[in-house]
Amino acid sequence: MAYENSKIYKERTKAYHDKRIITRNFAPNDRVLLYNSRLKLFPGKLRSRWSGPFAIKEVRPYRAVVLLDATGTEFVVNGQRLKLYLAESAIAKGESVPLGDAPQA
Repeated sequence: MAYENSKIYKERTKAYHDKRIITRNFAPNDRVLLYNSRLKLFPGKLRSRWSGPFAIKEVRPYRAVVLLDATGTEFVVNGQRLKLYLAESAIAKGESVPLGDAPQA
């Protein structure tokens, strides 16, 4: 009885954690930010835990990604630690974007 209950518990927790995994599809030459989990050791209120941007050189199976930094150094990281860097998709200089009627505060 206890064995069955622990098996059910493990299946449910695995399903819960697997459901929370976000699938991200990266391609070579994408720009990404890398999450640095080591900064928890030195807490800083305004310190960002995202470093980069890095360029993707290669996407390997099982979410392994080969990154290139600004100096050309290659290193392999897990794709769960990455998110797309969207700062380069900014508005072109001289272009205006109408925001419509802003709500009154």
